[in-house]
Amino acid sequence: VNEFTADYGELPDLTKTNPDHDICFTFNGTTSGVRVPEGCDFISDDRTGLTLCDATSACFAMNMPWEKLDVTTYSWQKVLGGEGGHGVLVLSPRAVERLETYTPADRPLPKIFRLTKKNKLISGIFTGATINTPSMLAVEDYIDALQWADSVGGVPGMVQRSLANLAVIEDFVDQNDWIDFLAKDPAVRSSTSVCLTLDLTADQIKALVKMLETEDVAYDIGGYRDAPPSIRIWCGSTVETEDMEQLMPWLSWAYEQVKDD
Repeated sequence: VNEFTADYGELPDLTKTNPDHDICFTFNGTTSGVRVPEGCDFISDDRTGLTLCDATSACFAMNMPWEKLDVTTYSWQKVLGGEGGHGVLVLSPRAVERLETYTPADRPLPKIFRLTKKNKLISGIFTGATINTPSMLAVEDYIDALQWADSVGGVPGMVQRSLANLAVIEDFVDQNDWIDFLAKDPAVRSSTSVCLTLDLTADQIKALVKMLETEDVAYDIGGYRDAPPSIRIWCGSTVETEDMEQLMPWLSWAYEQVKDD
């Protein structure tokens, strides 16, 4: 197993990936504010290995190059704003072929996780058959979210909504020298989990976050605990761009309140 990592706000060297090996990666990093480049060109079209992608905070807000993705997971919770604890598995024909032709030795798998029976895909899993019945209320909520997504232009419309939210913050950062993106390279900057550094100490940033929460302006925007001192703003497709525009003056106000403390 080869592991390639990078500091917060950066991506590892993706050219090191081997098309003959399986590649497991996260499409969008919610804790570091980065995403893989548009189109995933680091993945070879002639690969013999599979790609396994966690697209939890990317699906419905970013263009997914499905021809590059063999095993993809995402949740209802993130971009669609649905219930947590539920996920979707998307398999390519190549992934199905692997399932039906490869049986690892000495790796017993609990029945609930099995996707094949007698070396054939259990297709019922993908047509509504379940082992444990999920919450039907959560399913209806997901259907409602999909209908709303369709009403705002489908996936292209959802992608544009997220990009519009990011653009508001980009304009704000351009106009203020005390705030910057944790991800310096715009080509790999997340449009959903936007991470920002401020010209403040860690304690001052905590005070800013608390102040905005006390004012009922923004909740839970503190950066990830292991990341550099920062704030993190969700700019997913369910967020109205007008609300993002209204947040920016509040950031300036809170900064002015805490910068000299």
